[in-house]
Amino acid sequence: MTKTRRALQRSKRVGLRIIAFAILCLLIVASVGKVQLRGKGEAYQQREEELLAAIADEEERTKEIEELKKYVQTKKYVEEVAKERLGLVYEDEILFKASE
Repeated sequence: MTKTRRALQRSKRVGLRIIAFAILCLLIVASVGKVQLRGKGEAYQQREEELLAAIADEEERTKEIEELKKYVQTKKYVEEVAKERLGLVYEDEILFKASE
């Protein structure tokens, strides 16, 4: 073999080694990125579950508020508030008070 042929083969080997090293580096970077994305995905999944639970709680609270709103508009509620807070009674109602 001539010197130029040996130099050419040597430069091919060096080039292949450089390419192999670059591919190895890319694989390592991709693997690290995959691990990080998996961790973020799990964190997002947990956050989603927390938010869904919060939504369910708020929907339940909304139902309770709607029920209270309906109750507040009834005559029975008005009578209770008038008796408790204002001390009002019906005309034919007898009120007994405990003596101290």
